[in-house]
Amino acid sequence: MYLTQGLHRSVQVNRHGIATIFGERRRSWAELKDRVSRLAAGLVSLGLQRGDRVAVIALNSDYYVEAYYAVAWAGGVVVPGNTRWALQEHIYSLKDSGARLLLVDRTFAELAAPLAAACPIAATVFLDDDPAPDGLTAVDALIARSAPMADACGTDDELAGLFYTGGTTGHPKGVMLSHRNLVSNSISTAAMAPYPDDPVFLHSPPMFHLADAACIISVTIAGGTHVVVPFFTPENVVQAIEAHGVTAVVLVPTMISMLRDHMAQRPADLSSVRRVVYGASPISETLLGEAMAMFPNANFYQGYGQTELSPAATLLEPRFHRPGENGKSYLRSAGRAVLGVDVRIVGPDMAELPLGEVGEIAARGSGVMLGYWNQPELTRQTIVDGWLRTGDAGYMDDEGFVYLVDRLKDMIVSGGENVFSAEVENALAAHAAISQCAVIGVPDPKWGERVHAIVVLKDGVEAGEEDLMAHCRELIAGYKCPRSVEIRAEPLPLSGAGKIQKNELRKPYWEGQERRIN
Repeated sequence: MYLTQGLHRSVQVNRHGIATIFGERRRSWAELKDRVSRLAAGLVSLGLQRGDRVAVIALNSDYYVEAYYAVAWAGGVVVPGNTRWALQEHIYSLKDSGARLLLVDRTFAELAAPLAAACPIAATVFLDDDPAPDGLTAVDALIARSAPMADACGTDDELAGLFYTGGTTGHPKGVMLSHRNLVSNSISTAAMAPYPDDPVFLHSPPMFHLADAACIISVTIAGGTHVVVPFFTPENVVQAIEAHGVTAVVLVPTMISMLRDHMAQRPADLSSVRRVVYGASPISETLLGEAMAMFPNANFYQGYGQTELSPAATLLEPRFHRPGENGKSYLRSAGRAVLGVDVRIVGPDMAELPLGEVGEIAARGSGVMLGYWNQPELTRQTIVDGWLRTGDAGYMDDEGFVYLVDRLKDMIVSGGENVFSAEVENALAAHAAISQCAVIGVPDPKWGERVHAIVVLKDGVEAGEEDLMAHCRELIAGYKCPRSVEIRAEPLPLSGAGKIQKNELRKPYWEGQERRIN
């Protein structure tokens, strides 16, 4: 298995079909392959050798798609940089990975000089169509002056990408993913969640994140069209769907919420979309219902996984977004194991727990990462006898459906009772006034930790602290309900992947504390 195989196939079966759309620019599969082979040769001319790491710090673009494949074509290892990081975080990942080349766009061109000064960067390529700043090599000029090279892509268990994840406490971890990891998981996921015929996929999540990078791989394998917007905004997404007849999207719940609020003010036609995959964080049944109304012709799939799994572990298929024959609802489930993936619930000793009992979700299969870059001990702790410990708490029912409860590390212990914040957030999100919410544990002299909710209300809607707490008491046990509620006017802080940054929300409450638990 190798990353560029999908590119070769798409040229073979759809040479003149549109491969990428970015703004007014369109390129066919034949053009894309030619540019990739020339860019790969250009990277080699700048000093790239087999196995060398190439860092990419850029917003979404058609150039980013080309970069993924050109690095692989040259036999290199791609290292996508989180666009939300500060300079020192980028310096850490470039030093840690030993990146030899750097690719930046106009938004991050100012990082080139300080990164080159602090890290062993041999050359920096300007991944944009603007004139290249001094000291940077313009990507189009590099492609134009380079003859196509033969495909030197790695295969199977050779390293294909280093995806840095975490970083909320301490340094980010470099997740080592092989060609087999990435290709096999893309094929397995697409087998359970097939693309529509001749898919037109919208890339609005950040391409540095594996949730979108995996779609670059799978859409290329399918010979579809990559429609790219620089970043997610409701306006970008709606305009792209209507302009290009987009048929497939990936969204996280925060994006769905923002789309819902946008559509309430400016209705649009999203009927071309046939496939919606959502995930990355819990979603309320209320918001999911609103999403299904926004995309009336779409099949909905919930995906659960993580970077270390390349990334999918489970999928909730469209048929389970409707009540079963026995009236059972599966909407709070994360679905069942993806084809080719084993999933089970384990205790601290890695022994499998009985059905219905909450424990840690573990997964095994060809998508399990090679390990963490330069962290062998953490790798040994995380991968046990081939099983990857996800760090997520959940349980499995007698039909194989996995129900997420929370991140183990996010569990709140209040008055001796375990409270999983996701359950409280799901209750809060069912209130008609809620736009965003996050539940965290904060220090409390009586309870040890207090369940604290931070919420943002929808525009023009009012709700008080007592009203929200009373709403929760109707849905969940009293000890799980928020004991305090903070209503904010500004949106909650988001990571580059669109997840609410709970670590930022916790900081003011735990400042000066020796431990982050009580």
